Amino acid sequence: DQNKIAYNIANAFTNLFKTAKTIDVLTENLAASQQRDKMFLRLEENGIMAKNDRLKAQLQTANIELQLLDANNNYATAMLSMNLLLGLPSLTTVQPDSSFIHLDLQNMPFSNFEAAAISNRKDLQSLKLQQIAAAYATRSAKAENIPVLALNGGYVAANVPRFLSVYNAVNLGIGIQYNLANLWKKNAGLLQACAKEKQLNAVNDELNDNIKLTLHKNYQDAMYAAKKTLVYQRALEQSTENLRITKNKYNNSLATITDLLEADAALLAAKINIINSRADASLAYYKLLESAGLLPLKKLNN
Repeated sequence: DQNKIAYNIANAFTNLFKTAKTIDVLTENLAASQQRDKMFLRLEENGIMAKNDRLKAQLQTANIELQLLDANNNYATAMLSMNLLLGLPSLTTVQPDSSFIHLDLQNMPFSNFEAAAISNRKDLQSLKLQQIAAAYATRSAKAENIPVLALNGGYVAANVPRFLSVYNAVNLGIGIQYNLANLWKKNAGLLQACAKEKQLNAVNDELNDNIKLTLHKNYQDAMYAAKKTLVYQRALEQSTENLRITKNKYNNSLATITDLLEADAALLAAKINIINSRADASLAYYKLLESAGLLPLKKLNN
């Protein structure tokens, strides 16, 4: 099933993308944190900063290092999973493409995805063919109880001495054939064919209902994920501004080292959250496409 395979690849790529981008953010933040620790150490040596304040900053640096170790470990696992899924050598390095996170719902209404599912879902297409075959089988079974119109013909040549001589005579006739036993016998073939047709119709109704439910859930999930991304984007902007203000206050002795470290940690969390949110939103959109039978990617009509 190419549809399922394409989604599994998208899922594996999402994990790879998130871990790779998280490593980038943590590496950058760790470098800045280590540089800050050096500055705080000089301030402590000059008697300007208390030792416990410097230790608070170093503790935060250690926490970032631990996060980076976890991210690198997750990245290695995600890379191996991706290589195995694509049939690549285990040591192959796949570079995540940032364009992956720019997929969105394209302002498409739910009805478009529902129509796409009816046209593209392989399970629906397969069931439709089974229904057509069952309908033909039912008509064929019904034909056993219908009288058959038969065309009869023959050729006659006879020579009876002193009585009759016939040469090249042809006889034609039309008759109706019917097996009278059908009046009291049950047509087992017809009963089976009708039962099969009813069963397939019931399966078709159930499958269509399940597809609608799945599509609706995945559509709502994709919309929800897209809205969450907007919230995380605002949180990132707010965290960036908060750190800028807190730094100014700290430099003017209006904020404590704890305030500064908390603002820095909040910005780091916001950066990681927006990465994960964008990737998850794209994956939710791929899930919607999968349930509509649109993977590998196909054009969705407006």
